[in-house]
Amino acid sequence: MFATFAPFATLVLLLVWMGFFMLGSLPLMILKHDTPLDARFIRGLFDVYYKAVIVVAAAGTLADALASRPALTVGMAAIGAVAFWSRRLILSRMDSLRATMTETDLVGIRQFRRLHVTGMVLNFVQLIAICASLPLVL
Repeated sequence: MFATFAPFATLVLLLVWMGFFMLGSLPLMILKHDTPLDARFIRGLFDVYYKAVIVVAAAGTLADALASRPALTVGMAAIGAVAFWSRRLILSRMDSLRATMTETDLVGIRQFRRLHVTGMVLNFVQLIAICASLPLVL
């Protein structure tokens, strides 16, 4: 029972977190990203998202490994790795931009928005990959 339930539960949790992030971060694109409060909120959302995906993907990797599902184990580990490295790269760049960005710094604002979009695109690509592979693994 555990061998079937745990991998399925972690997959569902991962889809929920990724879907929540997609639906939650898309409307934030209307923000100008030009105030410290906007940038701090967006950075905080990314931080929570990455931490949740890393934890759920790690649990999913372990559950899939215990259930002897090598393809899913590798897939979950890859999702966790992408979230780990994205968190390190995107959040560090967001932090460095936030420290110097002002309301009139159009280049900094554009770079911050680009990081926001990059994080959303990475999430979307992973979400599509998971959904496309569902018929193959279930």
